[in-house]
Amino acid sequence: MSDKIIDKILIPTNGSEYANKAVKHALWLASASGAEIIALNVIDTSSLVALPEERIRVQTLKLLKEEGNKALVKISDLLETEGDNQKIKLTTFIKEGSPTDVIVKTVEEESIGLITIGTSGKQGINRFVLGSLAENVVRAVSCPVLVVH
Repeated sequence: MSDKIIDKILIPTNGSEYANKAVKHALWLASASGAEIIALNVIDTSSLVALPEERIRVQTLKLLKEEGNKALVKISDLLETEGDNQKIKLTTFIKEGSPTDVIVKTVEEESIGLITIGTSGKQGINRFVLGSLAENVVRAVSCPVLVVH
């Protein structure tokens, strides 16, 4: 147990512009608090089930993992350029499953003190159809969540 208010900040990322905005906020907070950054890319495997052939599922999963790695490398790059030259510890994960479920489980496993998550701010029918990961996370976790638009 540490005397810091926040020991670990979780950044769920898909590499989008919105996720990268959240990364910048998390880096600033980590710099100010000395917290560790846990960067997480979740591959939503539910969409793979609908693919007709195993070969296609395997290739698609491989591509999604490559995209996930790119998103995590982007965080590492942002840490180097915007990390205020402090030693911020960065741990990265790529996990598979339902994004909300994986984020909740990671919060518990890693004793996360804060989640910093980006949102596109979709409204109306788009939000209804697509859902909102940020909203689902806010409702599902017990730690504070900083939603960045």
